[in-house]
Amino acid sequence: MALHLQVACCSCILIGLLIIMVAEQGAARKLKDGYEQHNEQFVNLKINDQIDTHLENLDPLLYVFFSLSDIKVGKELPIYFPYSKPYETPKLLPKEEADSIPFSTSQLEYLLNLFSFPKGSPQAKAVEYTLKQCELESIKGETKFCANSLESLLDFATQMLGGDTHLKVLTTTRLSNSNILLQNYTILEEPRETLAPKMVACHSMPYPYAVFYCHCQESKNRLFEILLGGENGDRVKASAICHMDTSQWDKDHASFKVLKTKPGASHVCHFVSTHSLVWLAA
Repeated sequence: MALHLQVACCSCILIGLLIIMVAEQGAARKLKDGYEQHNEQFVNLKINDQIDTHLENLDPLLYVFFSLSDIKVGKELPIYFPYSKPYETPKLLPKEEADSIPFSTSQLEYLLNLFSFPKGSPQAKAVEYTLKQCELESIKGETKFCANSLESLLDFATQMLGGDTHLKVLTTTRLSNSNILLQNYTILEEPRETLAPKMVACHSMPYPYAVFYCHCQESKNRLFEILLGGENGDRVKASAICHMDTSQWDKDHASFKVLKTKPGASHVCHFVSTHSLVWLAA
């Protein structure tokens, strides 16, 4: 279903558009502008976040998982929140331009040449990883989609939540300008739970232009908005999701090693990244 002016006019949708369009300001036409120079470290972090699940020396990126019992005023948690400047963020392409570029592992060699990424480089590994993740089969009860344009992102969220539904989008926002990635945060106020029987989570993936891995699962989840205070005075308005049914999850999912549990044995809560979006009915 294509979204036209009627969607753009919805005030709730505009909230999501404004968040995304911050990353579009000043977008260059060359696909790799700003990516090779500024994002190599970010790409490596994203790959480690998804692939390296060995916790002998706990990867700072894994400090995002917690339990429901932690959600209370005064609780202190070490949390990793990624940070990047707007000009370092990969840009969302218009749908017509995105659709003109192959998006498949079968075209990997062509894509690496297009982006001028040498084989074996961190950028090449990131491109291959993202393509493979987007081609994986969905788990039971899940619908997933990789959105590579603003239009396809909105189309998928609307399709999953209902064509006549007014949408609301949540993310995690830094309220201060600090670039500290990992520190102890304290929950400052009573967390606010949002009823969301169905939601669409979209996670930014490492790629030369913006790609969001979106998924929607028919499962019981709980969604919270939490005000956090960092030990250095930072303030973060964070969104967090608690997945109450993990029975279909991969046994090697990093959260199980962090929380010392296994699929189906308990819930898993995690903070939403500053590079992720959560869509729900308004």
